[in-house]
Amino acid sequence: MPQITDPAEFIRRETKVKPVPHAEEILLHVADEAMDMWLKTEEELGELGLAPPFWAFAWAGGQGLARYILDTPELVAGKRVLDFACGSGLVGIAAMKAGAASCHAVDIDPFALTAAELNAALNGVVLSFETADITAAALPEADMVFCGDVFYDRVMADSVLCFLDRLQDRNIEILIGDPGRSYLPKSRLTELATYSVPVVGALEDNEIKRTGVFRVEKI
Repeated sequence: MPQITDPAEFIRRETKVKPVPHAEEILLHVADEAMDMWLKTEEELGELGLAPPFWAFAWAGGQGLARYILDTPELVAGKRVLDFACGSGLVGIAAMKAGAASCHAVDIDPFALTAAELNAALNGVVLSFETADITAAALPEADMVFCGDVFYDRVMADSVLCFLDRLQDRNIEILIGDPGRSYLPKSRLTELATYSVPVVGALEDNEIKRTGVFRVEKI
C-alpha cells in the first residue's frame, strides 16, 4: 500500500486551488469530494479510522470569521493573533491580510499545518505553526484568539471552554465563528455578525449555513 512520504506533495496532488466562497480574496487548496479525500488519506497512510481531513475544506465558521476580519481590519491591526484548531489556516491568513502583526496557527493534525503553510504561501502571508493540543498547555502570547467550528463534539467543547476561561483570565479577546453546532455555548456569546455561507453539502446538512461571529464574554 502506498505511503505518504511528502504531505505537501500529496496535498498539491489531491486538491485544487480555489477562492473561498465567502472570502474570495483568499485562495485555498481544497478537496472536491469529502469522502474521496478521507479514503485517499487513509489508504496512503495505511491507517483506518483517521479523523476527517478538516484541513481540506473551508468550513462555515472559518469562512464567517475570515469575512468579518477582512471587513473590519482594525480588529486585528498590529495584534498578535492565535488561530486555534486552524485547519486550512483560513482565519490566520485573513488576519495577516488584514494587518495583524503575527499569527500563530495551531492544530493537532500535522496535515493541517502542512496545508495551512501551503495556503499561507498561496496568499503571500507568513504564519508560524505548531502541531499540538494546547488546551492544557501554557497560555500563548497573543492579543486575540480565533476559534472556528470547534463546538461539534462534547469532549472537544468542554476542553475548549476550559481553555477559553484561562485566556479570559488574562484578558485575551476571543472570537468564535460557528453555524450553530450542537455544543456552542450560546449563553456566553455576543453576536457580532451573521452571514449566509456556502459550504460543501456532503459535509453539512445544507449547502448554505447561517453562520455567526461571536465574542466570548466572561462568566
